Amino acid sequence: MNNQIISLEDIKKSYFIKDTEFSVLKGIDFDIKKGEFVALMGPSGSGKSTLLNIIGALDKPSSGKYHIQDRLVSDLSSDQLADIRNKYIGFIFQNFNLIPTLSSLENVALPSFYTEQENYDRAKELLSMVGLQDKFNNKPNELSGGQRQRVAIARSLINNPEFILADEPTGNLDSITGKEIMDLILSLNKKYGKTILMVTHDPHLAQLTHRVIYLKDGRITKEKSV
Repeated sequence: MNNQIISLEDIKKSYFIKDTEFSVLKGIDFDIKKGEFVALMGPSGSGKSTLLNIIGALDKPSSGKYHIQDRLVSDLSSDQLADIRNKYIGFIFQNFNLIPTLSSLENVALPSFYTEQENYDRAKELLSMVGLQDKFNNKPNELSGGQRQRVAIARSLINNPEFILADEPTGNLDSITGKEIMDLILSLNKKYGKTILMVTHDPHLAQLTHRVIYLKDGRITKEKSV
């Protein structure tokens, strides 16, 4: 697969309610290469969240093939998918998804517990990298929205993932803070070479990436390089 990190081939996803089938994804094909920064755009109901769940190994497709590097993950068990998430994928969420009872340091280190390599030293390095070297012991309610997202970004890097999924990472932030967070995410790609797939509704943010994939009614309608 050359230098492809993500490869999707005819990915379909349907849900059944009683005897009625609802088709959400209707044959998705695309690849993301190592070091790319790709934006995924589309209206509500287009299938973005379902697709993101599949790429994030949180759900499995009804049919089709999904590879991460050379590993076929679309047919794995739940336990195997959990292993894939821990080893290959970093997540940045719109709502931060920090555990309120844990400090910044503990929130960042948490994913490393599941790899049996509890790593507070790396957590400290990552918090310092995102400018929070003085917030190790602060809990989420003691941080601003921008600081919480910085904690989330540091957490996404703790296991040195192959790629990062960012779901509306600036959606809950004001414009100034959002720009700071976007600059930080861009630096992960440009300075550290991280492969990133970002879901966004903001065309201005999408223009900062390498490529934009447009989704509508469960299908890719177009792709364009930026």
